[in-house]
Amino acid sequence: MAQKLSFIPHIERLSERVTRVLGCNPGSFTLQGTNTYLVGTGNRKILIDTGEPDKPEYIVNLLKALEDLRCSIQEIVITHWHGDHVGGVPDVCREVMNSTETKVSKFKRLSQPDRDLGKISYNFVENNHIFKTEGATLRAIHTPGHTEEHMSLQLEEENAIFSGDTVLGEGTTVFEDLHSYMGSLQKLKDLRPSIIYPAHGPVVTNPIDKLTFYIEHRMARERQVLGVLQSDKSKAFTPMQIMEKVYEDLAPGLKPAATNNVVHHLNKLLKDGKVGKL
Repeated sequence: MAQKLSFIPHIERLSERVTRVLGCNPGSFTLQGTNTYLVGTGNRKILIDTGEPDKPEYIVNLLKALEDLRCSIQEIVITHWHGDHVGGVPDVCREVMNSTETKVSKFKRLSQPDRDLGKISYNFVENNHIFKTEGATLRAIHTPGHTEEHMSLQLEEENAIFSGDTVLGEGTTVFEDLHSYMGSLQKLKDLRPSIIYPAHGPVVTNPIDKLTFYIEHRMARERQVLGVLQSDKSKAFTPMQIMEKVYEDLAPGLKPAATNNVVHHLNKLLKDGKVGKL
């Protein structure tokens, strides 16, 4: 049965230095839409993520938020290469900032080129890079797994984490590499944040419990996958067959992603020496 999602306003002031502007792109994987964030206390704020391209309602809401806060955008920081995070950059630069010279920072993708932004260039940064604006210090943290170059951001003034897609406000996320993803979850847990601002879903007010649940959830999935494999050692199960046994009451549109998760679990089990060659 599909989970009923929490209501998220199009614009909401979350703290003295954090305002969320919803990306107006709801969907199975984006939940209520992509959360973009204006960060800082001064008249020039950092924008974290930009949603998808061709979302005029988002641009209207972003302009309203800037007007209400009496501020402009200092620079843009992108958590990772997916289109619902970086895709809106050209629209924001053109329609909000009237400039192609805006600084757009992210970690560099290594396996493939980053998304083409036309005349807009990337400012590639390294792990632990500091973004600074009035009232806010953001430290870039490499949290691979969802994607290879995924960035989370630690807001030092609030002991808060902008988790991108590493942690969602509701449900769980997909990933490219389970082994590195598990390491990233532990990395965030070790920081002991007081709050998490995710890229999808509501604010996480119990971050340690949430991160513990994510870690335990993945380990439980691993045990389920192992259980299916051990239920009939003479049978060669396909990832889809394992998925059908492990994931119950799953919406049809989510089954390919769930099957992909099973493949990731199998690869991790192989690396850990818990199963033979696939």
